[in-house]
Parts: sequence; C-alpha cells; structure tokens
Amino acid sequence: MLTAKEIRESYKKFFESKGHVIVPSAPMVIKDDPTLMFTNAGMNQWKDIILGTKDPEPRRRADTQKCLRVSGKHNDLEEVGHDTYHHTMFEMLGNWSFGDYFKEGAIDMAWEYLVDVLKLDPKDLYVTVFEGDAAEGLERDDEAAGYWAKHVPADHIINGNKHDNFWEMGDTGPCGPCSEIHLDSRTAEEKAQVPGRELVNKDNPQVIEIWNLVFMQYQRMADGSLEKLAMNVIDTGMGFERLVRALQGKHSNYDTDVFQPIIKEIEKLTGLKYEEEETATVAMRVCADHLRAVAFSIADGQLPSNAKAGYVIRRILRRAVRYAYTFLGQKEAFMFKLLPVLVQEMGDAFPELKAQQELIARVMKEEEDSFLRTLERGINLLSTAMDELKAQGKTVLNGSDAFKLFDTYGRVDLPRERLYR
Repeated sequence: MLTAKEIRESYKKFFESKGHVIVPSAPMVIKDDPTLMFTNAGMNQWKDIILGTKDPEPRRRADTQKCLRVSGKHNDLEEVGHDTYHHTMFEMLGNWSFGDYFKEGAIDMAWEYLVDVLKLDPKDLYVTVFEGDAAEGLERDDEAAGYWAKHVPADHIINGNKHDNFWEMGDTGPCGPCSEIHLDSRTAEEKAQVPGRELVNKDNPQVIEIWNLVFMQYQRMADGSLEKLAMNVIDTGMGFERLVRALQGKHSNYDTDVFQPIIKEIEKLTGLKYEEEETATVAMRVCADHLRAVAFSIADGQLPSNAKAGYVIRRILRRAVRYAYTFLGQKEAFMFKLLPVLVQEMGDAFPELKAQQELIARVMKEEEDSFLRTLERGINLLSTAMDELKAQGKTVLNGSDAFKLFDTYGRVDLPRERLYR
C-alpha cells in the first residue's frame, strides 16, 4: 500500500515525465490580491498568466497546492469533523497547460495516471461533462465527451449542470466547462444494488469527486457576459486527501496516514480512543484538521487577529479549542502539542513548516491560553444564567445578558452537539 508521501511524489514524477515543470506551492495566505484572503484553488497564482498579462513559459506546470476554504463561496467549516471528506486546509494536486495541450491531453493524462500508474479499477470511475446552458448560449461539451469515450463506456459519462460542470471561482475572472472524475468506493454488494452513475454528485460519502479537469476558455466580465480567453488553459485539481483514501482502501479521509499520526497523538495526550464515542471522535477530527489550517497559515505569515484573514485563522483555532475543551477534556493549551507530529509528517514536502515550527508553536499556545481564559469565564456566566432561567421556569435569555456575553467574552458558542442536544 502506498503511503501519502509516496502518492504525492508519484504525482509529481508522472507529470514531470510528461514535460511539466514541478513548481512549489504558492503561500496559502494571499497578500497581494484584494479579491482573495487565502489560496482556495490551484489556479490562484496563475491568474496573470491566464489573463494574458504575464509570460506563460513554462507552459506545462504541476504542483501540490496548499488551499484553505472556510469563507465565501466555498465554506465547509461547519461540516469539518462531522463527515469523512470535508476539510479546511487541503492539498490540491494540479497540472496546468497554458496554451499547450487542451482537453484531449488533459483527459488522456488523467486517465493514464489513475488507471495505469495508480491501478484504480476503471469500472469504479465515472466522468461528467458540461451539459450546456441555453441562457449563456453554451452548448454541451461534446468534445470532452468524445475524448472520454476512448476510455470509458457511454454509461460512465454523465451530463452535469452549470453548478457542477462549469467552473468559476468568483463573480468575475477566468472560467470554463469542466469534467469531474468520480470514484465509487462502495462494496460490491452496494454496487450491485445501485449503479454508481446514479449516485454521482448526490452527496454519497462513498461516491465522491476526486479530480476536476477545468477547460478554461472564457473570462467572466463584470456585466456577466463571457469573452474568449486569448489562449486555452488546462487547470486540474485533485483532492490529495481523497486520493490517498481511495488508494489506501479507507472509507474516511481521517483513517489514512494523512491524519492518523495526528489522531494517534491526540489519543495519547487525552487517553481517549478514536471511534469509541461519537462526540470525541468528531472532536479528534476537528483538531486534526484545524491544526493543519492554523499551522500552515502562521507559517505563511498570517497571525491570528480580530480582522480579515487573521480573524478567520483565530476562528478556526478557537473552534478546535472548543471541541477539545468540551469533548476531549482539555482545559489547558493542547493544540500546539500536536505540532511536532504535523511537522514530522509534512515538513519534507513543505519545508516552511520546519523553518517556522518554533514561531507556530508559540503563537498557537498564546492564542489557546488567552481563549481558554475567556471561554472558561464565558461558559461559567452562561451556565449561571441558564440555571437562573430554569429556576424561574424560563427558556429565553434576555437581550442585555446575551449581548454582554458576546460583547465582553467573545464567541462562547459551543460545538453544535452541545447546543442542540
């Protein structure tokens, strides 16, 4: 069985053999783009090339990009920990072509890598193509469908709507139709009962998208119209954590060696067992995921604060602290203790983690200590107020008390299991 590190390297070696220059990940924190706080897709660092204002050479590139999606159009924060495949920080394996190969090349290379190199079973793979959109004057992507027909039977090629198969990250900017590759990792019995094609893009946790091949052909203008780009661009993005899960035969990203070393360290520090009790299991996933987001953000120069990107990082860290406090019994700074394991597992691929390890640990501990003091006071006050309400036969906290808790003690909201049970 391939390890996560081996899978990451195999991707780079494959695309290097196809003439791609392997480039380092751009920082996850964006400082020179007013439209974005964080890198949320592999193409962010190439916008100037795609728009024709920067030299496209070398025209073939590949990397693994650190991404963060916790705000705006792509916001999965509240799902993280509760399902098996959403994350805040994740790696996006990507390959690009700037005016070089286009749909056929991207499709052929993707298929070769998944089937010939990684040995995924072709019968478990389904692909989608853009069905077209009359309102936009866009026809079905018959070109991509034709190229896919070389590799998969017709019933594995599925039409997808504009939401799923026309890629655009924002209201304006480069965009175009795309083909998603979905993997059916259900049991043989389940596959016999319901064909995988019926579960594509239906939120089934075992039939999930692993790779998106974006065929950038257009520029979305401020008035909503589409203009042709000066050159066609290939922009692919494959979820590294999902790929590792598939290759390691797991049904949860958290069961792979991307997250298990961190989870085992959490077990060691807390004395609790993963997957023994649901709330503790969710809390361990939250801590393992959020550790990565916070550590990489700090390594890239974004400290927690009360504004903009800094507030996002502070919120992620505080969410982890709340889960650790409530369900893992951690009343003292805890998250920073997990950092050495993260550096050991990812420091070779991302040397900035090693270089900034001391700073990351110090910042995280200071943030945790500060928030735990506030959290303790706020929870005590909230508990007292709730007890008084019960004694009076009431169920609603008055506005002035609620405002005081929020204004003076910050966000003392608890994980949703505590709020709604």
